[in-house]
Amino acid sequence: MHVADGILSGPVLAVGFAGTVAAAAYTLRKVDLEDIPKISVITSAFFVASFIHIPIGVTSLHLILNGLVGIILGVRAFPAILLGIVLQAILFGHGGVSVIGVNALMLGGGALCAYGVWQLRHRITLFTLDQNKNSIAFAGLAGATGIITSGFVLALALFTTGEAFWAMAGVAFAVHIPLMLIEGAVAATCVAFLLRIKPEILAGYQAMPPKKDKPTPDGETRS
Repeated sequence: MHVADGILSGPVLAVGFAGTVAAAAYTLRKVDLEDIPKISVITSAFFVASFIHIPIGVTSLHLILNGLVGIILGVRAFPAILLGIVLQAILFGHGGVSVIGVNALMLGGGALCAYGVWQLRHRITLFTLDQNKNSIAFAGLAGATGIITSGFVLALALFTTGEAFWAMAGVAFAVHIPLMLIEGAVAATCVAFLLRIKPEILAGYQAMPPKKDKPTPDGETRS
């Protein structure tokens, strides 16, 4: 999901860069030195995931994983995705330099929204009282949210560029609906796996408190 050079109007490009600078300035303050290896690994996964893409008019459709990036990195997802987009544009011409701001705001903003949905698992219980199953359900919702949010930003950028792109804006948003379902399933599957092997890698992970021993009538304790 990248917009190519030479499509969007000057004001839209300016808003994209301004929004990206503001978001990067805020989120970079949340990055610690010990976070860098984790961010590097996730950035690489995001970078590779978008190599295979299907052209759709003035944009392209491919596996993005920005929702999963938000689930793992939290607010640090934005600088990770920004770095991936810059490398894609400079090294491979994927998207283009002039649209780095819009593409970063589109994909990084989707990751931040996905993280917001992911964090709701601490407040809302879906379908079951089991903590892991609830987390998997919210992972699916977060993965879908990342894509549909990015699709909306893409459609908005095209729509505000000019009347000639109104129809394309609708098409661009519509084609992200099936991708939303795919990315939701991928995010849920990945989180289910991570919960089994390394749950602490997930953003905002909270381990369940140990069960307290229950006293018995004879004064002994049983777990």
